[in-house]
Amino acid sequence: MKQAAAKSSLRRLCPNIDKEDGLETVLEIPIPEEMFTTMGSNVTVRWQNMLTWMKAQTEDKLASPTVASRLNELRFLLYLVGSPLIPLQVQLGHSVHRPVRDCSIEASTAKYIVQQYIAATGGQPALNAVDSMCVTGQIKISASDFHQTSESIEVKKTSEEMGGFVLWQKDPDLWCLELVVSGCKVCCGSNGKVSWRHSSNQQNPASRGAPRPLRRFLQGLDPRATANLFLDAACIGEKIINEEECFILKLETSPAIRDAQSGPNFEIIHHTIWGYFSQRSGLLVQFEDSRLLTMRTKDDNDIFWETSLESVIEDYKYVDGINVSHSGKTRVTVSRYGEQSANHKRELEERWKIEEVDFNIWGLNAESFLPPSNLGKT
Repeated sequence: MKQAAAKSSLRRLCPNIDKEDGLETVLEIPIPEEMFTTMGSNVTVRWQNMLTWMKAQTEDKLASPTVASRLNELRFLLYLVGSPLIPLQVQLGHSVHRPVRDCSIEASTAKYIVQQYIAATGGQPALNAVDSMCVTGQIKISASDFHQTSESIEVKKTSEEMGGFVLWQKDPDLWCLELVVSGCKVCCGSNGKVSWRHSSNQQNPASRGAPRPLRRFLQGLDPRATANLFLDAACIGEKIINEEECFILKLETSPAIRDAQSGPNFEIIHHTIWGYFSQRSGLLVQFEDSRLLTMRTKDDNDIFWETSLESVIEDYKYVDGINVSHSGKTRVTVSRYGEQSANHKRELEERWKIEEVDFNIWGLNAESFLPPSNLGKT
């Protein structure tokens, strides 16, 4: 692995609690040292508390309302902030060049901006040389409660949750994310045919529609996927982001894609993506998307849910000739209205830090991305 810092702040080994002279166990998902130090007065107590919390997620322990409520809240945070998907399927072929002729001014301008972004992240040959990647990092998530929209909302720092993640990707669209926050684990992935995810104690059905990439890839980790995504965008103007003059590229999902990703009890009304590319450096400095869907209740009432995510992408560093982001912040706003009730809003925030990035992982193949056996045949 390529070290992003002189000293990692992730703990990777678990001591043998039962045998003092026993071998340590390598953790599947490293956890932040800061998270570990808050779990007890000494190392032994901390690991015992960690194991107790993980065991509490088994089905026989979920009868406890306290444990069930806690896990439901963590799952909500991890699904919405930690592992959202992008609505558009990204074609990760080795060519990110498309002809400019027969395009509108807005579309041809967007293609020119994307070419500048490719150059800023390492250039076409370097991006084409990437076959796979592995990323480890840590996150901190905080959230507000639901409030009426007339009230001001402040994300509670006192309820901050910490955790770590490991992300694997194999070209073209095989990927897997394992994420642990405060003892709750979420796994999600794509085997090239279907996207799926499940938590420690709950299996979710496969995502509807074609397999899609993880949003986290587009937060400065995968320049080639980002370039391919925005090749179909339109440049709609300029905006200053954190004192950087940026071009704005915009993508809309088509009605066919929205219909494919909708279900029997919900309909996606729109899903829009924006990318803000620095005019100075050519890099992607902010990534946004917004989705509005309607859900039909048992009483035939419609509830509208609007989710907006805004990611600030920072700390670009070169790894094997590829310029990738190593930290950032995502702010999520969830609004609910309809059903003859007052409008409500909730805000969440995730801060992430990348510890290690490595490209072209030897031995990584399609069998590394198989979905859970109980997902059904794909």
